[in-house]
Amino acid sequence: MVFIQGSDAIVLGAETLRGLYPVETISTVGKICAEAEKVYNQDLYFKKAVKFVGEPMTHLESIASSAVRAAIKVKASVIICFTSSGRAARLIAKYRPTMPVISVVIPQLKTNQLRWTFTGAFEARQSLIVRGLFPMLADPRHPAESKSATNESILKVALDHGKAFGIIKAHDRVVVCQKVGDSSVVKIIELDE
Repeated sequence: MVFIQGSDAIVLGAETLRGLYPVETISTVGKICAEAEKVYNQDLYFKKAVKFVGEPMTHLESIASSAVRAAIKVKASVIICFTSSGRAARLIAKYRPTMPVISVVIPQLKTNQLRWTFTGAFEARQSLIVRGLFPMLADPRHPAESKSATNESILKVALDHGKAFGIIKAHDRVVVCQKVGDSSVVKIIELDE
């Protein structure tokens, strides 16, 4: 197996399942992938990806590339992206940042005149296939476009989620990408504890 451009996933054939050592095989493939990621030239890939997009960039593309560049420059441990469709998080992941991206999917309330439904679970599941994305579904009672106190409570939940998975530790820097009203914001925070 040789991957020159990178890959979001590796599909193993039926031989793996039927073989004598399926668990060991998957463990070995995981170790090989981890080693390959260590030598991957992320900076070169980022520059080529930005150049390939061309100019003028779309608003969302510009925010995504800026979030990745900021995270690289400040050596952030994670990028947290608030999204309703998952598109912003996928654009961030497109630039293959060296740190994980927590995609906080904000559910949207929809109606078809007969019943009310929340969207978001499908979008979060779709993010599972993308390299480096760790999706989480936010509490639907806290819309992301509302006041900043609500955004801070969702951010705290996302930070706790990252700490629970060992992605975030005390005194880490975190890049947060979110939309506040009509403005898109990329901010850098440093954790206290």
